[in-house]
Amino acid sequence: RALLQAAGCKNIDSTTISFGIAPRVNACGRLGYEQEALNLFLTDNIVQAQEIAKRLNKYNYDRQQTEVKIFNEAITMIENGEKDKNCIILGKENWHHGIIGIVSSKVTEMYYKPSILICLEGDMGKGSGRSVPGFDLYNALSKCNNYIEKFGGHSMAIGISIKKENFEKLKAEIEKCAEESNISDIMPIINIDKRINLKDISIEEAKSLELLEPFGEANKMPIFLIQNLKIDSIRALSDGKHLKLTLKQDNYIIDAIGFNMGKLVNDFLLGDRVDVVGSLEINKFNGRETVQINLKDMRKSY
Repeated sequence: RALLQAAGCKNIDSTTISFGIAPRVNACGRLGYEQEALNLFLTDNIVQAQEIAKRLNKYNYDRQQTEVKIFNEAITMIENGEKDKNCIILGKENWHHGIIGIVSSKVTEMYYKPSILICLEGDMGKGSGRSVPGFDLYNALSKCNNYIEKFGGHSMAIGISIKKENFEKLKAEIEKCAEESNISDIMPIINIDKRINLKDISIEEAKSLELLEPFGEANKMPIFLIQNLKIDSIRALSDGKHLKLTLKQDNYIIDAIGFNMGKLVNDFLLGDRVDVVGSLEINKFNGRETVQINLKDMRKSY
């Protein structure tokens, strides 16, 4: 309860746990204060719980700031020479080894390529990697273990330790392995559950999806396709990071939000006809409830 309160969470569902609670529990461990989360769950003193929850909030904020810094540095490196590689492998000093796994996930999601980020400290480097379906990153590293001190994980995620002097050699070996695996032929796929029209969407219908909770890895949130929508408004939010749209079909209008999709603002114009894919969620603002689309992807209608 103390952590829910500190995080400003009002409802308890899988989204609250995934984006409100878990990151705060996770952040203190990433920054080296894992005992704090344990103490929170063991205490039966509400005052102590509230104090710890406030600190977990602070750790999560610090984690977010560090993550943004590393992410921006990684994107700069990628855009200045790594973007065309089959596998994105980056190494830099002063990166936090507890945070680079999150950044690697975002890089892989953004470019749809395997990525490994390595924090270089002295003569050694510690890193994390993420992959895409169809490319076994663990198996790839197994073939390059001449340049690795130790590694572990599975096909989609790995942790690794190397000597700094072997970084470029390892990078070349993994790139060669990725090229031989025809990784450039792997295409991202979104599995759509149902095609619908705007007139089919209501508060009641959107709320009925809550009966399928909790959503997660083994029970994905339903994904809908809505075709031939007209862009009524479009803008970027949060310094160009996110995308906000109003979409229209006949006399029906709906809002849409695309997290980390802000760069698409330059690809579409007012009046464009688009097909969108996403989940339905209830947006609560000023005591009013409306349905909005949480975008996964969009394209111009054919």
